[in-house]
Amino acid sequence: MDIKNIDALSIARRTFDMEIEELKKVRDRLDEQLEKVADMIIETKGKVVITGIGKSGLIGKKIAATLASTGTQTVFVNSAEGLHGDLGVISKEDVVIGISNSGSSDEILSLLPSIEKIGAKLVAMTGNKDSLLAKKSQYVLDIGVSKEACPLNLAPMSSTTVTLVMGDALASILIEKRGFRPENFAVYHPGGALGRRLLLKIKDIMKKGSSLAYCSQDSKMEEIILKMTEKKLGAVCVMEDDVMIGIITEGDIRRALTRKEEFFRMKADDIMTKNYTKTTPESMAIDALELMENRESQISILPVIDDDNRLVGMVRTHDILKLVGR
Repeated sequence: MDIKNIDALSIARRTFDMEIEELKKVRDRLDEQLEKVADMIIETKGKVVITGIGKSGLIGKKIAATLASTGTQTVFVNSAEGLHGDLGVISKEDVVIGISNSGSSDEILSLLPSIEKIGAKLVAMTGNKDSLLAKKSQYVLDIGVSKEACPLNLAPMSSTTVTLVMGDALASILIEKRGFRPENFAVYHPGGALGRRLLLKIKDIMKKGSSLAYCSQDSKMEEIILKMTEKKLGAVCVMEDDVMIGIITEGDIRRALTRKEEFFRMKADDIMTKNYTKTTPESMAIDALELMENRESQISILPVIDDDNRLVGMVRTHDILKLVGR
């Protein structure tokens, strides 16, 4: 074989096309069985146990991980290991999903008597609705394909892709039915940028106490500039007793400088923003970032006001981006 004459991209596109075509066929065969499986999972007092072997087992691990990360207590049990003690994780309250394209994998079939004796509910994810696995199951999720994308029609390709997407479809239904929200997702993904993005609150990152710069409405420009320079936040809070009545930012200073002759005669009250944008300690950091950026003129710092209308801190765009990114 002359490998120079092989059109690699044509082979790749054919593989994509074949798998997409098989996905469409399975999509068009979807029926009420899928929703019934989702409802059974929601209603169960136990967990979901996914089992499979070989390529089906690898796909099963991914499906189990997806379900677990989206609010469904799920474990994966390799069918071969299940024959040697791992079935101990299954209880009568559980829903077992057996994955086998042929529906006749010896390892899975050997588990069926034990699963039945335990009393767990059984769902088949198979391409053979007439198989023993399908007949022993309460519900069958049809993942049958007419042809593998493998040029030899031997290696599982279309079938594993279809199985993966069927698992994703099940997870999507469960997400919608449970009302699973981004903040719920974050609980299961606390590490890394994603967890920080979805979990971080303003109170976790705001500057407070001695880090803030304060002045009164009668403070002169020289005092305001010195305080802003000292605290390095880029803003000074204008206070009247314990109430924040305005904010002065570096932008306010620059605009005031256009009036050079009277600049140093100005007071805080002359240049402060009275109707300032603010946030709360319990607000999500990512929401505060949206508040600062999705506006006609962007702002880089927000006062943090509590339920008693007291100033408790300041938060900068820089602080949020450093922790949650984009």
